[in-house]
Amino acid sequence: MLFAAGLGTRLGNLTTNKPKALVEVNGKPLIEYAINYLKLYGITDIIINVHHFADSIINFVESKNNFNINIQFSDERDLLLETGGGLLKAKHFFENEDCFVVFNTDIYTSLNLEDLINKHLKNKSLATLAVRKRKSSRYFLFSNDGILSGWENTKTNEKIITRQNEKLNNFAFSGIHVISNKIFDLIQEKQNTKFSITKSYLQLSEKYKIMAFEDNSDYWIDAGKPESLKEIELILRKINL
Repeated sequence: MLFAAGLGTRLGNLTTNKPKALVEVNGKPLIEYAINYLKLYGITDIIINVHHFADSIINFVESKNNFNINIQFSDERDLLLETGGGLLKAKHFFENEDCFVVFNTDIYTSLNLEDLINKHLKNKSLATLAVRKRKSSRYFLFSNDGILSGWENTKTNEKIITRQNEKLNNFAFSGIHVISNKIFDLIQEKQNTKFSITKSYLQLSEKYKIMAFEDNSDYWIDAGKPESLKEIELILRKINL
């Protein structure tokens, strides 16, 4: 699943007349980089949630012949459901899958997705979250063996502990996760309601194993900020894309 429904407010004027997913870097929109990244790892079935300038995203994907794979859309034009609500609305798409990848469209990364998927399958966890040691205001907290045990916001000093451990390690979430289909039987919220997947992960982490995958790859960029777009351009020049 590609999350592409966000308003893109951090990009200012760049999203006045278009959705964040269609903001271009080196002549290509962010969503094209995201789809090609997933295709690189053999993913050929994708659902994209849309809200802000939804028609523009749908028309662009269709103009590319759906990138020659199976692409469907989850329409959130009536109500932006956030990450948890958006995932739950798309539940039908994953009925025949044991697990699936969720990816934020505004992420540009060199993470090895195959390694992330393999770790998820090996650990048989409910979800496996790609995380990095980077500066942020919000962190997931993991035990030494990589099990989700809490969350904290360093700006507001809010802290939630779901498993007691002597030492917790803080990591910033990368917006990339592999999730077991079992999660849909466990999420407490109702369909078509707004909620964050972070809230669900914390609730479920009290009883179920949600694991960290520490990403130490060369780069991970949040393309939701104007300065980050320039950073991506520099990388693309280096690798001649």
